[in-house]
Amino acid sequence: MIPARHRCLTIAALLVAGLAAAAPAANATPLQARQAAHLGATAQSLLGDRTVGSYYDHNRLVVSVTDDAAAAQVRALGAVPAKVPYRASELAAVTSQLDRNARIPGTAWRVDPRTGQVLVTADSTVTGAKLTSLTTEVNGFGGKARLKTTAGKLRPLIAGGDAIWGQGLRCSLGFNVHDSSGQPAILTAGHCGVATNDWWADSSNNEHIATTAQADFPGTDYSYAVYDQGVDAPSAVNTGQQISQAGDATVGESVTRSGSTSGVHTGQVTGLNATVNYQEGTVSGLIDTDVCAEPGDSGGAMYDGDTALGLTSGGSGDCQSGGETFFQPVPAALSAYGLSLP
Repeated sequence: MIPARHRCLTIAALLVAGLAAAAPAANATPLQARQAAHLGATAQSLLGDRTVGSYYDHNRLVVSVTDDAAAAQVRALGAVPAKVPYRASELAAVTSQLDRNARIPGTAWRVDPRTGQVLVTADSTVTGAKLTSLTTEVNGFGGKARLKTTAGKLRPLIAGGDAIWGQGLRCSLGFNVHDSSGQPAILTAGHCGVATNDWWADSSNNEHIATTAQADFPGTDYSYAVYDQGVDAPSAVNTGQQISQAGDATVGESVTRSGSTSGVHTGQVTGLNATVNYQEGTVSGLIDTDVCAEPGDSGGAMYDGDTALGLTSGGSGDCQSGGETFFQPVPAALSAYGLSLP
């Protein structure tokens, strides 16, 4: 066992690395959120092209549908239907064209199930000819897409400072996990893992705690590092919340994020399967939220009750003025490396 000071660090590490959803409203329990995610997946499987997604609104699961027959099927499932104008395949064609023609650093896009459109975001670095080109591209889709600008800058949320330290960087631990051989490990952001092979408990790099085993970024944004012998790996985040499972987020879900720079903040999932074009490359399949985050929060944990949902990837804004933060889904990271939560 390591000293208590290090045990505190490993708990804090549960918030580790990340670059910078839908569940119930604030009164919904984590169990209700998981039930909503399951029901939403069932509706997606049943309706296929006739739904563009689901979201939680005032303790009701709303499923966006394109026709009356689909609406009747949604009611039979016990959810609320909401009409949208475009089929899933039409919106998929929009995102595919954006992926081919508009991979401009500082942009992001995802399907908004509330409006049935593709929401395209451009940060403050997208100006001049790049903004004109993007605007022309979005306008060409008619009502199938809309453009939103943000004053912030979309970036990986990595920094130097406190929490867990790599070679010249600081990240936040996401969740403690075990690899396929049963060894305890850190699950964190991929952009943290590709930047360093070694992890220390201190900024002076005196107390080595883990070694990066695998890392993937860009494309996806997850990595894991195997702990040194004798390092505690509690299944909890530094708020004291025990983590017992991983789950898929639902749009509208109330979530909590913890990171080594900005601490603990709450918010809601606003979208799923988002594509973000960082300066360092494109990452797809991310959870979009209105939770704030800052540099150094990368890799930190996003969760709802005892359920691990995401690893902080990146975003824009800060925790003074507010912001938008994207998360790598935890289930995908666990599956990619054959990891399990303790």
